[in-house]
Amino acid sequence: MANEIENDPKVETTPADAKPEGAADAGTLAAVAAERDELKDRILRTLAEMENLRRRTEREVADARTYAVTNFARDMLNAADNIRRALESVPEAERAGAAGAFKALIDGIELTERDLGKTLERHGVKIIEPKGQRFDPNRHQAMFEVPDAEVPTGTVVQVMQSGYVIGDRTLRPALVGVAKGGPKPAANPADAA
Repeated sequence: MANEIENDPKVETTPADAKPEGAADAGTLAAVAAERDELKDRILRTLAEMENLRRRTEREVADARTYAVTNFARDMLNAADNIRRALESVPEAERAGAAGAFKALIDGIELTERDLGKTLERHGVKIIEPKGQRFDPNRHQAMFEVPDAEVPTGTVVQVMQSGYVIGDRTLRPALVGVAKGGPKPAANPADAA
Protein backbone atom coordinates (compact mmCIF):
# COMPACT_ATOMS: atom_id res chain seq x y z
CA MET A 1 0.00 0.00 0.00
CA ALA A 2 2.85 2.35 0.74
CA ASN A 3 4.25 1.58 -2.69
CA GLU A 4 0.94 2.43 -4.31
CA ILE A 5 0.86 5.87 -2.69
CA GLU A 6 4.44 6.55 -3.68
CA ASN A 7 3.79 5.62 -7.31
CA ASP A 8 0.44 7.39 -7.59
CA PRO A 9 1.02 10.71 -9.38
CA LYS A 10 -2.07 12.30 -7.80
CA VAL A 11 -0.72 11.98 -4.29
CA GLU A 12 2.15 14.23 -3.36
CA THR A 13 4.68 13.11 -0.88
CA THR A 14 7.22 15.40 0.69
CA PRO A 15 10.21 14.48 2.69
CA ALA A 16 10.02 15.31 6.39
CA ASP A 17 12.65 18.10 6.13
CA ALA A 18 11.04 19.80 3.07
CA LYS A 19 9.42 23.24 3.57
CA PRO A 20 6.21 24.40 2.00
CA GLU A 21 6.64 25.95 -1.43
CA GLY A 22 5.55 29.57 -0.48
CA ALA A 23 7.64 29.84 2.65
CA ALA A 24 11.04 31.48 2.16
CA ASP A 25 14.11 30.92 4.18
CA ALA A 26 14.58 33.68 6.81
CA GLY A 27 18.20 34.23 5.71
CA THR A 28 17.21 34.57 2.07
CA LEU A 29 14.47 37.01 3.01
CA ALA A 30 16.91 39.14 5.04
CA ALA A 31 19.42 39.13 2.17
CA VAL A 32 16.77 40.25 -0.32
CA ALA A 33 15.61 43.01 2.07
CA ALA A 34 19.20 44.19 2.55
CA GLU A 35 19.77 44.26 -1.22
CA ARG A 36 16.53 46.19 -1.68
CA ASP A 37 17.57 48.73 0.97
CA GLU A 38 21.02 49.11 -0.62
CA LEU A 39 19.51 49.67 -4.08
CA LYS A 40 17.00 52.15 -2.68
CA ASP A 41 19.83 54.05 -0.95
CA ARG A 42 21.88 54.10 -4.18
CA ILE A 43 18.91 55.40 -6.16
CA LEU A 44 18.25 58.17 -3.61
CA ARG A 45 21.93 59.18 -3.62
CA THR A 46 21.97 59.21 -7.43
CA LEU A 47 18.85 61.38 -7.53
CA ALA A 48 20.37 63.80 -4.99
CA GLU A 49 23.62 63.92 -6.98
CA MET A 50 21.70 64.64 -10.18
CA GLU A 51 19.78 67.46 -8.48
CA ASN A 52 23.04 68.98 -7.21
CA LEU A 53 24.52 68.70 -10.70
CA ARG A 54 21.46 70.44 -12.18
CA ARG A 55 21.73 73.32 -9.69
CA ARG A 56 25.48 73.66 -10.22
CA THR A 57 24.99 73.69 -14.00
CA GLU A 58 22.28 76.35 -13.75
CA ARG A 59 24.60 78.49 -11.60
CA GLU A 60 27.50 78.03 -14.05
CA VAL A 61 25.28 78.95 -17.02
CA ALA A 62 24.07 82.10 -15.21
CA ASP A 63 27.68 83.05 -14.39
CA ALA A 64 28.72 82.39 -17.98
CA ARG A 65 25.96 84.71 -19.24
CA THR A 66 26.91 87.42 -16.76
CA TYR A 67 30.67 87.25 -17.15
CA ALA A 68 31.06 86.10 -20.77
CA VAL A 69 31.89 89.61 -21.96
CA THR A 70 34.54 90.20 -19.30
CA ASN A 71 37.59 90.11 -21.57
CA PHE A 72 35.91 92.14 -24.29
CA ALA A 73 34.67 94.70 -21.74
CA ARG A 74 38.14 94.97 -20.22
CA ASP A 75 39.51 95.75 -23.70
CA MET A 76 36.78 98.36 -24.28
CA LEU A 77 37.75 100.19 -21.10
CA ASN A 78 40.91 101.41 -22.86
CA ALA A 79 38.73 103.02 -25.54
CA ALA A 80 36.54 104.61 -22.85
CA ASP A 81 39.63 105.98 -21.10
CA ASN A 82 40.99 107.43 -24.35
CA ILE A 83 37.68 109.14 -25.09
CA ARG A 84 37.67 110.63 -21.57
CA ARG A 85 41.28 111.82 -22.01
CA ALA A 86 40.35 113.45 -25.33
CA LEU A 87 37.59 115.43 -23.64
CA GLU A 88 39.77 116.38 -20.69
CA SER A 89 42.56 117.60 -22.99
CA VAL A 90 40.37 120.50 -24.14
CA PRO A 91 40.39 123.27 -21.50
CA GLU A 92 36.96 124.12 -20.09
CA ALA A 93 37.21 127.74 -21.27
CA GLU A 94 37.82 126.66 -24.87
CA ARG A 95 35.08 124.07 -24.69
CA ALA A 96 32.56 126.67 -23.51
CA GLY A 97 33.53 129.12 -26.25
CA ALA A 98 33.76 126.50 -29.01
CA ALA A 99 31.86 127.10 -32.21
CA GLY A 100 31.41 125.52 -35.59
CA ALA A 101 33.34 122.37 -36.44
CA PHE A 102 35.28 122.36 -33.18
CA LYS A 103 32.05 122.37 -31.15
CA ALA A 104 30.65 119.59 -33.35
CA LEU A 105 33.81 117.54 -32.74
CA ILE A 106 33.54 117.95 -28.96
CA ASP A 107 29.80 117.13 -29.03
CA GLY A 108 30.53 114.03 -31.12
CA ILE A 109 33.17 112.82 -28.68
CA GLU A 110 30.82 113.38 -25.73
CA LEU A 111 28.04 111.53 -27.54
CA THR A 112 30.40 108.64 -28.28
CA GLU A 113 31.43 108.48 -24.62
CA ARG A 114 27.80 108.40 -23.43
CA ASP A 115 26.88 105.76 -26.01
CA LEU A 116 29.84 103.56 -25.04
CA GLY A 117 28.89 103.92 -21.35
CA LYS A 118 25.28 102.91 -22.07
CA THR A 119 26.42 99.93 -24.13
CA LEU A 120 28.71 98.74 -21.35
CA GLU A 121 25.90 99.13 -18.80
CA ARG A 122 23.52 97.15 -21.00
CA HIS A 123 26.00 94.27 -20.77
CA GLY A 124 26.34 94.52 -16.98
CA VAL A 125 29.47 96.70 -16.80
CA LYS A 126 29.06 99.63 -14.40
CA ILE A 127 31.43 102.45 -13.54
CA ILE A 128 32.68 102.90 -9.97
CA GLU A 129 32.48 106.48 -8.68
CA PRO A 130 34.36 106.19 -5.38
CA LYS A 131 35.01 109.87 -4.57
CA GLY A 132 33.87 110.57 -1.01
CA GLN A 133 33.47 106.86 -0.19
CA ARG A 134 35.47 104.81 2.25
CA PHE A 135 38.46 103.06 0.63
CA ASP A 136 37.63 99.47 -0.34
CA PRO A 137 40.66 97.39 -1.38
CA ASN A 138 38.36 95.09 -3.37
CA ARG A 139 37.15 97.97 -5.57
CA HIS A 140 39.91 100.58 -5.33
CA GLN A 141 43.66 100.73 -5.74
CA ALA A 142 45.33 103.42 -3.62
CA MET A 143 47.97 105.30 -5.59
CA PHE A 144 48.89 107.90 -2.96
CA GLU A 145 47.78 109.43 0.35
CA VAL A 146 46.61 113.02 0.65
CA PRO A 147 47.08 114.82 3.99
CA ASP A 148 43.65 116.22 4.84
CA ALA A 149 42.56 116.93 8.42
CA GLU A 150 38.93 117.61 7.47
CA VAL A 151 38.15 114.27 5.81
CA PRO A 152 38.12 110.97 7.76
CA THR A 153 41.22 108.83 7.24
CA GLY A 154 40.71 106.22 4.54
CA THR A 155 38.22 108.26 2.50
CA VAL A 156 38.74 108.48 -1.25
CA VAL A 157 39.43 112.15 -2.07
CA GLN A 158 40.75 111.93 -5.63
CA VAL A 159 40.08 109.57 -8.55
CA MET A 160 42.90 109.17 -11.06
CA GLN A 161 41.17 106.53 -13.18
CA SER A 162 37.60 105.25 -12.97
CA GLY A 163 37.01 101.67 -11.97
CA TYR A 164 34.44 99.25 -13.35
CA VAL A 165 32.51 96.23 -12.07
CA ILE A 166 30.74 93.51 -13.99
CA GLY A 167 28.01 91.80 -12.02
CA ASP A 168 29.43 91.69 -8.50
CA ARG A 169 33.06 91.30 -9.61
CA THR A 170 35.63 94.04 -10.05
CA LEU A 171 36.55 94.37 -13.70
CA ARG A 172 39.13 97.08 -13.05
CA PRO A 173 39.80 98.79 -9.71
CA ALA A 174 39.58 102.57 -9.53
CA LEU A 175 42.96 104.28 -9.09
CA VAL A 176 42.45 106.65 -6.17
CA GLY A 177 44.08 109.02 -3.70
CA VAL A 178 43.12 108.39 -0.08
CA ALA A 179 42.84 110.91 2.78
CA LYS A 180 45.32 110.66 5.65
CA GLY A 181 45.51 112.46 8.98
CA GLY A 182 41.84 113.29 9.44
CA PRO A 183 39.48 112.06 12.13
CA LYS A 184 38.93 108.35 12.50
CA PRO A 185 36.04 107.09 10.37
CA ALA A 186 32.77 106.45 12.19
CA ALA A 187 32.13 102.80 12.98
CA ASN A 188 29.86 101.25 10.40
CA PRO A 189 27.01 99.28 12.08
CA ALA A 190 27.12 96.75 9.23
CA ASP A 191 30.80 96.00 9.99
CA ALA A 192 30.03 95.20 13.63
CA ALA A 193 27.41 92.60 12.73
